[in-house]
Amino acid sequence: MSQARKHSNLAARMGRWSAAHWKTATFGWLALVVVAFAVGNQIGVKKIDPNTAGPGESGRMDRILDAGFKLPANESVLIQSSSARAGTPAFDAAVKDVVAGVSKTAAVQNVRTTTVAKDKHAALVEFEIRGDKNTAGDRLGPVLKSVDKAQGAHPGLFIGEFGGASAAKAVDTAFADDLKSAGLFSVPLTLIILVVAFGALVAAGIPLLLALTAVFATFGLVALPSHLLPIAQEAFAVVLLIGLAVGVDYSMFYLRREREERAAGRSERAALEAAAATSGRSVLISGLTVMGAMAGMFLTADGTFASFGYTTMMVVAIAMVGSLTVLPALLSKLGDRVERLHVPLVGRLRRDGGEGRIWGAIVDGVLRRPLLSALLAGGLLLALAAPALQLRIATPGPDTYPKSLAVVKTYNRMQQAFPGNALPVNVVVKAPNVNAPAVRGAITRLERRALATGKALEPITIDKNAGGTIANVTIPIVGRGTDARSNAALAALRDRVVPETVGAVPGVEAGVTGLTAEWKDQQTQMTSKLPLVVGFVLLFAFCLMLFAFRSIVVGKGVLGFSSTAGIAPEVPLLLFVILFGLSMDYHVFVVSRIRELFDRGESMDEAISHGIKSTAGVVTSAAVVMVAIFSIFATLSMLFFKQFGVGLAVAILIDATLVRGVLLPATMKLLGERNWYLPSWLEWLPRIDGSEPAREAPPAIASL
Repeated sequence: MSQARKHSNLAARMGRWSAAHWKTATFGWLALVVVAFAVGNQIGVKKIDPNTAGPGESGRMDRILDAGFKLPANESVLIQSSSARAGTPAFDAAVKDVVAGVSKTAAVQNVRTTTVAKDKHAALVEFEIRGDKNTAGDRLGPVLKSVDKAQGAHPGLFIGEFGGASAAKAVDTAFADDLKSAGLFSVPLTLIILVVAFGALVAAGIPLLLALTAVFATFGLVALPSHLLPIAQEAFAVVLLIGLAVGVDYSMFYLRREREERAAGRSERAALEAAAATSGRSVLISGLTVMGAMAGMFLTADGTFASFGYTTMMVVAIAMVGSLTVLPALLSKLGDRVERLHVPLVGRLRRDGGEGRIWGAIVDGVLRRPLLSALLAGGLLLALAAPALQLRIATPGPDTYPKSLAVVKTYNRMQQAFPGNALPVNVVVKAPNVNAPAVRGAITRLERRALATGKALEPITIDKNAGGTIANVTIPIVGRGTDARSNAALAALRDRVVPETVGAVPGVEAGVTGLTAEWKDQQTQMTSKLPLVVGFVLLFAFCLMLFAFRSIVVGKGVLGFSSTAGIAPEVPLLLFVILFGLSMDYHVFVVSRIRELFDRGESMDEAISHGIKSTAGVVTSAAVVMVAIFSIFATLSMLFFKQFGVGLAVAILIDATLVRGVLLPATMKLLGERNWYLPSWLEWLPRIDGSEPAREAPPAIASL
């Protein structure tokens, strides 16, 4: 029976220490999870303030408004009827009840009912929420109840509320509900897949439990940096998504290698040493690569992306540490008992003694015709990526929220009855004295020129601060706030109307803000930062692969990442960074096995064949887990999650099959031993021990 061999790489040392101190490693991990979760709940998480000024011109104008006005949150209640008109007893009674109801709530001030639709079938009751507008949603409960009460008293009319605070509150609730649904369905589905992969409940439960504890620990620990860099509301769902995916994958790589070594006749200790030195090393390299890719999001200079960056880096780091410490600790204690609680039917379907037949046939065919296979795979990837040339960024807004939300229903009706009122633009004018004749005349010309474009609507309102230094001109515009018509209206105001009116007055600073302008500026910033982020991610991955494998060619291989064929139009930057990082799981794992076999004396062709065939089962299982988890997000209500889930699921499927199963072996076969080419001036790079001594037979992994 083979005995353990001492290894010097970091993953091997971590595994060896954890196995020798299994109680410290296991109970220390549990203590970390409990303490982290408790601390997070105690100090609370600080989320991104949606009212914080953003980039570009809109950000500058928002800061001027915040400095010159104490702007409260504005809300509107729509009263609409297909038959009754304003002035009729039924319609007026409904308006009266709404006014009376909202006026009685302590949070409401400045109630007014001056806006009536041209056809008289709709009216708006507008009011403000007292106090800080950033926390207005916390005081909306009684207001929403009074509106619901009015709707119940007048079932023949439509009565609904819309505003920045009510919309944010509804979206927050939708995000929370989606997160609960994702957790509810992803856990049992992942367990089922793991049972099929391992055939035993104990072996299947360990990766899932490690992933879940990593997610819970992250949920707690992110509270600490959130008070310096607030968290986007979507980040928690992304943590769950990435945490489950990488946590399960890392544990699967490690556990399956340990089981493989035991099946090959090694002692429990030797098998664990081998798994730590090989799969553990792959997990370490993969985890560092994923975290490096996520760090690229800091280069966007955007708070939302920065929060995605550090939260995903934290969950990947915690999952990686758990796989390198707690997993070997548990395996050292359980030994072969990890195979307990067999599932009989599933056990008969698994074959632990051989390589996957399907992937074996595919790889054999690819290696017989590598050039043809590479051309066909590359051509198919290019064809799949072609639609990306026509990606249209879908700006987030009411049109992208679930149609079932009450605020969205109200918004749609408001847009029909009062076009532009729901999401107007604001022209901000800052001057030493906005009441000076020159400034007042310029504002009058601004109103006239805006209406003359045909892209602005009435009524245009003007508010001035107490010091008379800032004027806020609110202009309803055509479109739905996020569509092409609204963007055209914004462009007309920014490019011509404002510069030629208020912007032409000496000593006056003027610009356009509002949700349409803010979304446009955010999109512009994201587009401008995309090349920088992509360049950073590619360079970091190249350097890490170069260091890990001491090969220029393997490092360059990551530049051929093609799984972005599944990128959704709304979040291309986020998807690129996450997909690139996750794809390195498979790349590192497969190439590590090929290099290991080559270093043990196999020819390049044999190493490629055996390496890909022997890892096909675990890569397939890991990909199925990822695709299943990501697909659940496609069923949620928020469009962000739908696009995110579909993009990730499709891309991971392509990456684990077409890229790793066809393109990788074909290109490595064509390159031969040139895969390990390293210029002489880079010979100083250290050699990282990650190989095993030769055995009689190559390792085998079961396939699904």
